[in-house]
Amino acid sequence: MKVAHLFGKSLAAAAGVVLSVFLAAGVHAQSAPADDGPLGKLHADKGVECVKCHGKAKKSEPVPQERCLSCHGDGDSKALAAKTAAVKPVNPHENRHYGTEADCGLCHRQHEPSVNFCQDCHSRFEFKLK
Repeated sequence: MKVAHLFGKSLAAAAGVVLSVFLAAGVHAQSAPADDGPLGKLHADKGVECVKCHGKAKKSEPVPQERCLSCHGDGDSKALAAKTAAVKPVNPHENRHYGTEADCGLCHRQHEPSVNFCQDCHSRFEFKLK
């Protein structure tokens, strides 16, 4: 049993070294796993590599709003809010609590299903989320 345990540890260590070498060389996965959440998969399907949003950060670290806005809003939260101005009952990207500065991650989740943050307090605010 000890031999199997040591073999498993050695194999895991070797895999870690190989992965570290690939990451250090700038080799990143081209696509997200199928169970990576709808937006993670959507970005991967469009050829957006993980490093584009996460940089060198670990996947579990939040992506800054500025990074989201660089593609979705021409770098400006007001421009993004203008694109969704006609959404009813209210514009989800411009509201009385946050103006246009609500962090994207309040609703939009890359690696799990997105949530309607507004609905925690406002049950009438039903938005179709991506």
